[in-house]
Amino acid sequence: MIRGVAACRVNAGSPALAAQGSKKPSMAENDITRGVALARTRSGGGLRSTPLPRHVRRALSMPAAERAEAGRQTLLVTTAPPLLRPVGALLLSVVLLMLGNGPLTTLISLRLNAAGASPTLTGLVATAYFLGLTLGALQAFRVILRVGHIRAFAVFASTVSATGLVYALWQNAALWALVRLVDGFCMAGLFICIESWLNDRAEPARRGALLAAYMVCVYGAQAAGQGLLNIGGAGDLRPFLLLSILMGLSVLPISMTSKSPTALPDVASLSLRQLYRISPLGMVGTVTSGLLLGAVYALAPLFARGSGLDLAGTTLFMTALILGGMALQWPLGRLSDRFDRRLVILGTLAALTASSILVLLAAPHGTAWLLTTGALFGGLVFALYPLCVSHTNDWLGAGDRVAASGGLVLAYSFGAAAGPVLASTGMSLVGRSGLFLYAGLVSLACLGFGLWRLTARATLPAEQQHPYQGLPGTTPAVAPLHPMAEGENEAEKEATGAG
Repeated sequence: MIRGVAACRVNAGSPALAAQGSKKPSMAENDITRGVALARTRSGGGLRSTPLPRHVRRALSMPAAERAEAGRQTLLVTTAPPLLRPVGALLLSVVLLMLGNGPLTTLISLRLNAAGASPTLTGLVATAYFLGLTLGALQAFRVILRVGHIRAFAVFASTVSATGLVYALWQNAALWALVRLVDGFCMAGLFICIESWLNDRAEPARRGALLAAYMVCVYGAQAAGQGLLNIGGAGDLRPFLLLSILMGLSVLPISMTSKSPTALPDVASLSLRQLYRISPLGMVGTVTSGLLLGAVYALAPLFARGSGLDLAGTTLFMTALILGGMALQWPLGRLSDRFDRRLVILGTLAALTASSILVLLAAPHGTAWLLTTGALFGGLVFALYPLCVSHTNDWLGAGDRVAASGGLVLAYSFGAAAGPVLASTGMSLVGRSGLFLYAGLVSLACLGFGLWRLTARATLPAEQQHPYQGLPGTTPAVAPLHPMAEGENEAEKEATGAG
């Protein structure tokens, strides 16, 4: 088979050689010819009563050069490695890492609540994590440049594994806030390692599929990990120990990888002011997404417990939020490809406002209603960020999209750092319902801003919008993995006015 591919490349890869007519046909051309002959034999020599298959008729109508090229492409496709084989070890590390780190925010919030900590204090501890994540997105690359991807990954993963044991040994809010800051920094470094690695391994034609697989691993493992919290009751150390073990094990697949990237992707982020000039709604919507998701990750467990759910119900509620986010991103994204993307964003914000109220109304009516409305809210809030990134990209030329996406990741991180503090203040004032009242008000405010923007800028026709692609809010290093980051030579659109 390998020799066949080589023969195809030599004999059929050059149009000039094909046009001259080689004395000895390529294997690819011979394969087509043999297929045609066999079809003719089976059909009685091409009688009308038994027509040739469509693909055979198409091959017969081709010139010799095109026929050879078609055969070459067929062989290359059939011998191409599966999508995930070159990055299997990386994705396995992602799964192990998120199985350990994903539920940690939930666990810490529940333990602080059980110890009598106020929502404000719980929010501050969560804010420390997102601040660390932001700092790491800006500075963790220095560690990678100094020691390389594999060693940097081992350093960061070993650190978050060790901090998992700190939570088990000492329960002190101030200490936990400091440790969460370190966790956030290290997680950003781990995301940069993984995402730059994926960029290095990704073929341009497969970027979209690889990015989708990466997102499934991140969110799927994060959702599945919530169930691990049920192995122990209040005060049990085993959940911390198990999560620490999983984060430590994430080093193994990476360590067995023989080849690592030689460089980090060049992601020079646009400033927040530049991003606002390019797309005010995209920028404000991105910050709104961070304000909502940061608060939900940190404080939704407190809401669930305050609504009467036990530990198992609370973990199910968090799982429903995350799985809902996975389920609705793609339908909403495809809808935004067919219509004015701003209208889809505004519809999402309106639905977020309504779903916030629905969650509050569902809370007294049992677990099933709470899980259903929680999944709806999660689906909408997780979809907001990639919709805003796609809207911003609609107004950019190909050369600016990576930089814009990197800047939007940082804007999201700033919002996520502020969200837990603001939402916890609301919970301290009005109780558990303060979280979703906060979410509804923030969504409503962004909706009002978006309605005003409809009058300030002309609508971009749907046919001029770029295809939607989901994008996780991790680090700027994920931006080059976006399929639009490669191979676009279209003319840059001019964003006229203060748009």
